[in-house]
Amino acid sequence: MKKCKVGIIGCGMISDAYFNAAKRFRNIEVVACADLISARAAEKAQQHNVRNLSCEALLDDPEIELVINLTVPQAHGQVAKAALLAGKHTYSEKPFGVDLEEAKSVMELAKSKNLQVGCAPDTFLGCGQQTARKLVDDGWIGKVLSGTAIVQGRGPEKWGHAPFFYDKGAGPMLDLGPYYVTSLVNLLGPAVSVTAVTACAEKFRIFGAEVAENYQDKYKPYDAYPVNVNTHQTGVIEFANGAVITLIASFEVYKHTHAPIELYGSEGSLLVPDPNTFGGPVRLFRREWPYRDPAERDFQEMPMPFSYANNSRSIGAADMAMAIANKRPHRANGDLALHVLEIMLAFDKSSAEGGKVNLTTTCQRPKALPLGLSDGEIDA
Repeated sequence: MKKCKVGIIGCGMISDAYFNAAKRFRNIEVVACADLISARAAEKAQQHNVRNLSCEALLDDPEIELVINLTVPQAHGQVAKAALLAGKHTYSEKPFGVDLEEAKSVMELAKSKNLQVGCAPDTFLGCGQQTARKLVDDGWIGKVLSGTAIVQGRGPEKWGHAPFFYDKGAGPMLDLGPYYVTSLVNLLGPAVSVTAVTACAEKFRIFGAEVAENYQDKYKPYDAYPVNVNTHQTGVIEFANGAVITLIASFEVYKHTHAPIELYGSEGSLLVPDPNTFGGPVRLFRREWPYRDPAERDFQEMPMPFSYANNSRSIGAADMAMAIANKRPHRANGDLALHVLEIMLAFDKSSAEGGKVNLTTTCQRPKALPLGLSDGEIDA
């Protein structure tokens, strides 16, 4: 099998997960990396035995067919366009963009160049999410009527690079929401509208005392930094199949007991695992089940027959490379990412306008992975 040669731009904290997982796939090979901070690229190049290039040299390299873009959110669109203009397919870390106009311009450029665009998250291709998808597809909970998708916490407010998470392009919705919204589209198909209310409780957050120790005095303990995004977003997503899902994404909660995703159908309920992971567990309750004991009438943990239970970031890029080679649609594609982005941005828009936002984008529900794939294998 001819391997697709891949270059990575952006060698920050998420890059090791991509470097390491990419080594498992038989159809892709990371051959070079680049970063605006040259020392960081040099470190990753040595660690993973790839070439250390400047961003310009990587884009000019004729060997590289696919660029994995792991830059900060505000640079995703710019780097994606640069890769496309250099004649290379591009796969971006989430979110697809910080606004809909820039994201659409990436898609338009790709179409004009006859190139493919992909975007994280690809966690929906993990065994936990794919098991949940199969249970939905096979009718185990009947027609899905409603559900919840909830991701809450205080956010990374005390991290050394915390301001990144409280600035445009991040916040609880654009940082964590892509996992949840992509999972919902994978499970239910495209959405048609969003009705939401969003808020921000504090204009500033405060670094913790551990900042000086962990980040070599880059920041002083207890320094304040601005919050430039809404930190609590709650609303209802209406899907084309009729399901109505309540989604909450918040950096304003100290502790809660909600499951990540719950789906409620005409025949039962499904507990879907954390979509920011690849594994399980997946738990199912059916209205009619041959329970031997009334005490057993509870959620039952289901076997997970799919591969990719551990961290497999790069599977979306591997699937994209296989799709390009075999001229089929890839799963973590630009249309999906654009639709997910519009759903997320619609929360603030709905809140500002005080009413329902009808979505302008849609996408095909990604094709489920087949059973029987071994680790490192992607279907043709």
